[in-house]
Amino acid sequence: MHPRRLTILVWPLLLAGLVSGSSRADPRTPAAIPGQPAPFLGTAVLGSGGLTAAVDAYGDIVELRSPGPAGTPLVSVPFRRQLAGSVAATNVLTADIEVGRSGTRPLWQGRDQTQRYRRGSNVLVTRARFGAANVELTDAVDPRRAVFARRIVTSSPAGLPVRVRLRLGDVARHCAERRLSNGLEVLCSFHGSSRGTTTGEVIHRALAADRRWLSRARPLGKGTPAWTRAAYERSLLVLRALTDRQTGAQIAGPRDFWAYVWPRDAATGAIALAASGYADEARRVARFLLGLDPSAGARFQADGSVVDDGRPAPGDSAAWIEAAARATRLRADKRPRPPWRGRQDYRERDGESADYLGNAVASRLSDAALMRSFASPRGLSRHGGDSASGLDSAAAWAVVPFGRPALRPTIARTLASLASNATLYGIRPAERWPGPNPWTAATAWSAAALARLGDRKAANHLLEALHRAATPAGLLPERVGLTSGLPLSTTPLAWSHAWQILALRARWP
Repeated sequence: MHPRRLTILVWPLLLAGLVSGSSRADPRTPAAIPGQPAPFLGTAVLGSGGLTAAVDAYGDIVELRSPGPAGTPLVSVPFRRQLAGSVAATNVLTADIEVGRSGTRPLWQGRDQTQRYRRGSNVLVTRARFGAANVELTDAVDPRRAVFARRIVTSSPAGLPVRVRLRLGDVARHCAERRLSNGLEVLCSFHGSSRGTTTGEVIHRALAADRRWLSRARPLGKGTPAWTRAAYERSLLVLRALTDRQTGAQIAGPRDFWAYVWPRDAATGAIALAASGYADEARRVARFLLGLDPSAGARFQADGSVVDDGRPAPGDSAAWIEAAARATRLRADKRPRPPWRGRQDYRERDGESADYLGNAVASRLSDAALMRSFASPRGLSRHGGDSASGLDSAAAWAVVPFGRPALRPTIARTLASLASNATLYGIRPAERWPGPNPWTAATAWSAAALARLGDRKAANHLLEALHRAATPAGLLPERVGLTSGLPLSTTPLAWSHAWQILALRARWP
């Protein structure tokens, strides 16, 4: 999925190229606080479909894009540097804290770090302790204009003076600071002036706009546990942040390599928005997808052009675009679908192509032919004609959105087997998937299908694992550590949140 081919195959090469030899002059990414993700790995997103920011667990702004989620990177942490552990602090928008005469320390050296959103919004609050002082950062993006606001408030019960210094890097010329009696605030304005605007006004407008938008959501059914309602609302707000409110371009995640449109992912987002009562937003995403050429490549720019990175078109993009059109009651073009056989699937692994289950499910292959090629005594296998390839959770797609009722008993057997081996934080996408770490999208789509198939116990088991895999702010990483549950990749992932919406709606309709 997405840059996983880099993650799995290229990691050693990147480490060799960026850490060894002449790389001694490279910066070293700071060490993580025990139990926290590494600094500069985004764990939260700000925005409402315009200016978009990614924030790490310590309150550093690690990505800032405008005019929309797939726009120009104004601040960006390079993905390859992230893998190599050599991200320079100059690549982020951060702050230094000094308590008394203790010397300045950056945000990632604080203690007792916590991060939460203000209720029903994409306004983020990060808190930490620096010695005897408490520091609170509130970050918001103006819903009207490309303006980022940050307010830093400090307190020291011991009465020691607390000083804050911002490091704004290349965006400093767009920003204006104002000292407060107990901290400071900064406004960074792009594509216009923020004169006459205060951080308080930006925060208030963002809170009000997000809560108005969220009030339009179709609620879950009665008897829904409180944590599932919170997960549902957070997932909707993630899709709001990662969907361009003008064009409908919905990106996979708020960082480089992921700030593109994958038809499969965005189509799931459109289906989830439509199911949740956001018909206009869903149609906007679907219309954007209908303007793409699914045979051109795997992912697309904000203007609809293909990302020329050598990734071949997978075998299911056209089918997913058609599914989004159906869900939003739009008419899809009657263009011939590209072939699905011998194509890459959602794994997008370099040099690998075959007849994959996910592509077959999305295709117009008959149920009988699909069973002949992929069915085994245990369920549906990943490779056609190769039961040794192991079960593939993409069988769930034959329930949602590519309904194949005749396959339901086999799908149920497949997913029940995968769910029975779930870890504390979910499942891998397939039995032979490289690496042991759970992937949240696969966990969520399996839960959605199991709920539709009536296996509530298995669906609950996976939804609870998904809840544990979420960050404290409720965001789903692409994948998490097998034993730690900490984010290992882009956070949040729109695909995972779209599937969580569909899973929750299936379980509590």
